[in-house]
Amino acid sequence: MSSNLIRELDCFFDGDAQATLARPVHRLHTVRAEALPAFLETLSPAQRAYLAFVGFTAKAASIVILPPSRDADDGALVMDAVLGLGSDRSHVPFGALPFGLPPDTLWRLAALDVDFGCAILGFGLGAYRFGELKAATAKPARLACPPGVETSLAAVRAIWMGRDLINRPANLLGPEELADAVVLLGEHFQSELTVIKGAHVEDHYPTIAAVGRGSERAPQVAILRWRGSSATAHSPLISLCGKGVCFDSGGYDIKPSAGMLRMKKDMGGAAAMMALASLIMAENLPVRLVLRVGCVENSVSGRAMRPMDVVRTRSGLTVEIGNTDAEGRLVLCDLLHEAAAETPDLLIDAATLTGAARTALGPDLPAMFCNDSIWAARMMEGGRATHDPVWELPLWPGYDSWLDSNIADLNNVSTKSFAGAIVAGLFLQRFVSGARAWIHFDLYAWNDQNRPAAPEGGEIQAMRAVMFSLCGQYANVPATQG
Repeated sequence: MSSNLIRELDCFFDGDAQATLARPVHRLHTVRAEALPAFLETLSPAQRAYLAFVGFTAKAASIVILPPSRDADDGALVMDAVLGLGSDRSHVPFGALPFGLPPDTLWRLAALDVDFGCAILGFGLGAYRFGELKAATAKPARLACPPGVETSLAAVRAIWMGRDLINRPANLLGPEELADAVVLLGEHFQSELTVIKGAHVEDHYPTIAAVGRGSERAPQVAILRWRGSSATAHSPLISLCGKGVCFDSGGYDIKPSAGMLRMKKDMGGAAAMMALASLIMAENLPVRLVLRVGCVENSVSGRAMRPMDVVRTRSGLTVEIGNTDAEGRLVLCDLLHEAAAETPDLLIDAATLTGAARTALGPDLPAMFCNDSIWAARMMEGGRATHDPVWELPLWPGYDSWLDSNIADLNNVSTKSFAGAIVAGLFLQRFVSGARAWIHFDLYAWNDQNRPAAPEGGEIQAMRAVMFSLCGQYANVPATQG
């Protein structure tokens, strides 16, 4: 694992130092549809005519570079560009700028009525590309950072880190490398770190060991502990658990080839929880934090778990394996049981867990399950405020018996074809007794195509929604909106 886990944001530059750059810094204007007539009055007749000629209506994410209103006296031509915002109040339109403006040009926001934090967030997310395996990559335009946007920059860094992890091919990111990434994250923030390997995984995390037994790359569990600078031993304890399946073949219930094409992203839950932990630590929330990541590969061999095997969990409950491709809940259940034993004030897990959640809600809307109505409402509000949506599905107790097994305490799947995401949530709920509140996110962790602020590839979902909620509850820290 490369030591530069948290990358420098090379799409930004110091706005206070622009006079020393010896390069022109161009002006970037933003305009909403309703404000377009007033904006046009500020332009020269030629510029107004040009916008009319190209049909500019201030549609969200539309970009036009204006012709210069007059010749530059010193040969350093300073240009003006206009970004349409339409009626969109989110960060998303700004994500069109990095690769919609000429490459490696320098820009500053000329508008005074724009939310700078929102602009920085969108620009940074749109500038992301996974280029570490390419000889050369396109350079984005660069934006001057105004003061007061540190929270947005921290969010962008966290999301870049998480996207990098998801996008890295499985041959370069196995269980050991993912555990190493947790170590690097912890070292960056001077955290306490533990990595469990070998026989200790078999002894203390038996279901993680069962999932990883079919792979030559042995499973590991990485644990990070951190305390905010103003936190005490009695401060709120936030516990995070991430499914880190670095590649999922499905095991003996093997996936078809098309179903495996994106299975390097099956550690997206771990990446999301690592990104959230990174942001919590960067913002120095006055809390105690524990991050647990189950790092494992679900492969096929003579040692792999089989359908109808029975494994004993860390909690003592026995689980019949109804389907080896439902391995994510097995990875999480031991982590959740260990985390819940510490009586956290809030226990959160994330996983790319079920296709049923995607069928119900699509790729952009993570399913949320919560056993506490107050926290559920906070998370829904956080999603709305940050344009990082989540949607609550019920932990419907009427389906709990669907997990019954004739020979074990429970099955890891239901024989019924309905409500797969709910059934998975009910399985996990068996292992969270002791936590004061528990939230489970079933997410996709991927963008299927390039969109403003959301380039194709790995994606970190629900992080900003959670952070908004945590800041509102535990600290007077401005959460990153969007």
